[in-house]
Amino acid sequence: MSPTSGAGWGSGATARLRHDRIDIEPWGWLMVDVEFRVVSDRREGLLLALGQAVIAHGFTLLRQRMAGGEDGVVLTMLVRGPQRNLATLEECVATHRLVSNFEAARPGNATPDDHPHPHAAMPSRCAGTTPCDSHRIEALIPQLTRDYPNVFVPLLELERDLPDAQREQAMRALGERIGAWVQARDFVPVDALSLGDAVRRVALPAMRQIVQAQLHGDALHISDSPFCHRGDSGACCHFLRGMLGGLLGGVHGSPMLHVAETRCRNDGADICAFEFHA
Repeated sequence: MSPTSGAGWGSGATARLRHDRIDIEPWGWLMVDVEFRVVSDRREGLLLALGQAVIAHGFTLLRQRMAGGEDGVVLTMLVRGPQRNLATLEECVATHRLVSNFEAARPGNATPDDHPHPHAAMPSRCAGTTPCDSHRIEALIPQLTRDYPNVFVPLLELERDLPDAQREQAMRALGERIGAWVQARDFVPVDALSLGDAVRRVALPAMRQIVQAQLHGDALHISDSPFCHRGDSGACCHFLRGMLGGLLGGVHGSPMLHVAETRCRNDGADICAFEFHA
């Protein structure tokens, strides 16, 4: 991905400020679209680490692409957020320990616009108990399937914005749908397998596409769940729990399957453990 104006990328940790569309938020903040190009010698954890920095500065990740280059892994990200936070975000990304080279550009040309941006610039909660994020969740599914296995940045952003009363149910249901999709795409049908065989032959290799997973007896252990230590208490890996249910048929034909998170790093355990009961 390259800037649409045709000019090349700059060098070093510099940002060339060519303006894309700028919107005005209801709070009066200028919103900007910026394209980052990052070079790193490490692929594992790069998108997650930088995506968390993007979210922490009130920006939204619109799209990303990761590819190999002559100097290492090249990650391009198009982000949108408040102009007043841009300088600190650029400094954060440019000085990140995983980043060896950083460049930024704002492709295209536009002038300030009076139309409010559809996403809040800073972390927000939906008011009341209305399921206000259902359309957002539906719209997120095509992005997750397109970018899989690089799914955690938009998932963490969604989890942050969901109301407390809806978070567990919504994240678990979304996980079930993604798990069912992965199972149908990559693995044999689980109907002919015992539960133990399905865990070994489907759930374990599928989860290893996105996290570090091991099988210990009948339990699946995950050592690097990104959902831990984000402000909530108790077991919190709702998406992973739902995904395991979807992989094992929890959405299609096996309503009696129960996946339980029996240990969680969020509660001080050394790993997150999931057990299965039919």
